[in-house]
Amino acid sequence: MFYGLNKVIKSLLPKQLFYRGLLIVATPIIILQVTITLVFFDSLWIKTNKGLTRALVSEVKTFVDAYDNEEVNKDFILLLFKENFDLNIDYKNNTKMPYHLDDRWFSPIDRSLRRELKSKNLNYWFDTTSYKDLVDLKIKYKNGYFQFFIPKERLTSSSVRIFVFWITLPALLVISIAMIFLKNQTKPIIKLAEVSEKFGRGEEIEEFRPSGALEIRKAGFEFDRMMRRIKSHLSQRSEMLSGISHDLRTPLTRIKLQLAFIKDSNISSELSKDVIEMEKMLNEYLQFSKTGAEETTKKFRLDELISNIIIKYKNRNIKINKIEKILFVGRENLLKRCFNNFIDNSLKFGNKIEIDVKKLRKDIIIDFHDDGPGVPVSEYNNVFKPFYKIDKSRSETKSSVGLGLAISQDIINSHGGKIRLDKSKMGGLRLRVFLPF
Repeated sequence: MFYGLNKVIKSLLPKQLFYRGLLIVATPIIILQVTITLVFFDSLWIKTNKGLTRALVSEVKTFVDAYDNEEVNKDFILLLFKENFDLNIDYKNNTKMPYHLDDRWFSPIDRSLRRELKSKNLNYWFDTTSYKDLVDLKIKYKNGYFQFFIPKERLTSSSVRIFVFWITLPALLVISIAMIFLKNQTKPIIKLAEVSEKFGRGEEIEEFRPSGALEIRKAGFEFDRMMRRIKSHLSQRSEMLSGISHDLRTPLTRIKLQLAFIKDSNISSELSKDVIEMEKMLNEYLQFSKTGAEETTKKFRLDELISNIIIKYKNRNIKINKIEKILFVGRENLLKRCFNNFIDNSLKFGNKIEIDVKKLRKDIIIDFHDDGPGVPVSEYNNVFKPFYKIDKSRSETKSSVGLGLAISQDIINSHGGKIRLDKSKMGGLRLRVFLPF
């Protein structure tokens, strides 16, 4: 039960660090402000209003009782209450009181005034909204009624607006400062994530300067050191492979020359095949090891790249469905080689190829369908291993050394994508490529 509740809470919480940090800062401030506000309204403002309203209604009751005394000078009573209690009173004789009273239950002033008037058994009508600074109160008396115009400050404390202003402004100010601070703290993390993503895709990183808090700077410095070590390793590997290429090609060339002097044509032909196979394996291995080491990333149209590849094959059995304009950032020549590998493999073991390209919100999906014999499900992972062959005899007849899919997977992975194999709608193999968009 607790695990499920915890999972629901996590799903409701924001995913980004900035909003999580803001939630941590803002939640206590908001809770504190709400608590202070409730305490203020309950213990101070409402009780103060209640006391003011009770005193005012008592004055109104006193006036009505005094006015009802036959021995008292009526004009003197009106003048006395006006000067001493700031009550503007007018008696409307032979006039009916309004019968409609809008019960504004959400207004603390109306609720307090209604409660106190009822407690004094007065027949009343009042309006607190028609005048900005006055309350219109009518009290039934004989054939008419008394109309009181009472300043609102006699019923409520005017400092409530100032209180609300000063309790809200600091909270907004603190949250604003927290947002600026959190934004500055999360920028280095976002920058580090972007640089890591670019480096993972093999893109060239011009300059990276770690910044932010001590822990973030330390992570940035460690990433920079790791990036330099990897670049140094790739450079050394490329130089080493260039040396191997030069050293191995020289003796192979000498062997070819020596084969030309062998009189037995059968022996010469067999050895020549072995030398050619060795050269092919050497070239494939060097290309596999140096994948993406030299080419830089750029923006290009992926739809045009795929269309141009198909046009160069001049094969009516290769069909591509309608494709929209797709701008992609990557290494164009490597992707061209990768797609060529997929088409070549399909043509080796099948006759027809159908290509589908879809652009989703975050991914580009490219499907290669063929009508060949396909690949057993148990071999889906093995076919991407270097030099692996499902059927050695079949592979050899097709002059393959087993590096095409391994190189292609390395190219797709270097762009942050992935490859999936499945059953094709044409009965053969479906090779699906995911590229982050």
